Amino acid sequence: MAVNSTVVLTLILLALMFGAGVTSSVWGFTIGREALQGTTQPDVRPSNNAGSGKPATPASKDQVKILKEKDILTTVKARVEGRDPEKTAGANTKTDKPSSKPAPAKKPAAQNVSAKFPLNSRDGGITLEVSAASQRNNSMLLDVSMKNEGSQAVRFLYSFLNVTDDRGRALSATAEDLPAELPPNGQVFYGTVSIPTALLENAKEVSLTLTDYPGQKLQLQISGIPVAK
Repeated sequence: MAVNSTVVLTLILLALMFGAGVTSSVWGFTIGREALQGTTQPDVRPSNNAGSGKPATPASKDQVKILKEKDILTTVKARVEGRDPEKTAGANTKTDKPSSKPAPAKKPAAQNVSAKFPLNSRDGGITLEVSAASQRNNSMLLDVSMKNEGSQAVRFLYSFLNVTDDRGRALSATAEDLPAELPPNGQVFYGTVSIPTALLENAKEVSLTLTDYPGQKLQLQISGIPVAK
């Protein structure tokens, strides 16, 4: 049986190609291995004792030291002032003691409003007196009284009553139960003066001024009346 020369040639070529591939692979592996001789993997383990079979020890606390903000500021200040920061830090460490609990602040004594009364003003035989101040609902009430020890009756128009606070602000006020005319018999007449508390914000004292009507010859004035709280 005759062998086809084409088949034989094909087989020879395949054998040569296979041999060349194997030879190239072996040669490349050998060259690469020789090039990597002496090269080792870097030691990234947390402890150098891990490879020796010994239990790994935690990293020393001295390797990572967190500084306090107070110590940093002390060091910077010391360097600015030209002092030794280590001595300054040491001094602060020795003298740094926990602060004792501050004593509770004493409450101020309550103002004795009643001690300032009565307050009065006298002119031409007419006496105007404020005997007390109190707060009711949304108003401050002043207990007032008037008497006439002169020789003739005197008329008043209480819309002329002028009320101001210690800041000079004019306040709206209403007088009640006070007579329009005071007879000259010395009789005491009682009434109230009402001032809205909304107008007394930040005020500590008020003043009253009253004159007769229509002559406006009298000047009855009482100042320093404490605002009731």
